[in-house]
Amino acid sequence: MKPLLPVISAALLISISVALSSCGDSAASSAGEELFNGRDFTGWKTVMARNAPPEATWSVADGVIRCTGQPNGYLRTEKRYGNCRVRVEWRFLKPGNTGVMVFMQEPDQVWPRCVECQGMHGHQGDFWFWGGVGCDAPSMTLQNGVPIRDAGSENPPGEWNTMECVCRGNSVEILVNGRSVNKITGCNVSSGFVGIQSEGAAIEIRRVTVGPLTNHPPTP
Repeated sequence: MKPLLPVISAALLISISVALSSCGDSAASSAGEELFNGRDFTGWKTVMARNAPPEATWSVADGVIRCTGQPNGYLRTEKRYGNCRVRVEWRFLKPGNTGVMVFMQEPDQVWPRCVECQGMHGHQGDFWFWGGVGCDAPSMTLQNGVPIRDAGSENPPGEWNTMECVCRGNSVEILVNGRSVNKITGCNVSSGFVGIQSEGAAIEIRRVTVGPLTNHPPTP
């Protein structure tokens, strides 16, 4: 009889490979993942209105992503995520508009089917829905979204802010600088790409991470 060890080892390696390849489409790995490497846009895709050249809008300098805000468009991950915590550290150079998009779906267009976690100065924490996305609760009171329920967590332009989008099943909770400010449940999407908008204002982004939900117990 031939030894079984090589066969078992090969099977084990295949199983591990399959498990790892599926992480991005279901849940963040237990160790978390740095989505921005501090040097370039490896792992990201750019989509711009009117097929504008992305290099005129997005750049990396001194370990920071710089976005001019013109024209509209977005930077999105090449991998899909669900059941995870998306954390973005960013700042406005002056008051303006941007957003973090979760549960993003193809086709790529401005704007895609997704849940937008609003980043506009003075409104960080609003929800906006694109491409037919919706939720069960709370009821939409904006044209196609849910306004922030607890304002006042933002730092002024020029200072760094942290936005966290906690995606649990088909619910999304937004935390601004560690404070829960809004939550929706019963969304009709529950996984997808993660994106950051170029939407009219110059912003800088120093860190983008996706982590597990273990440190974020469900909130009411």
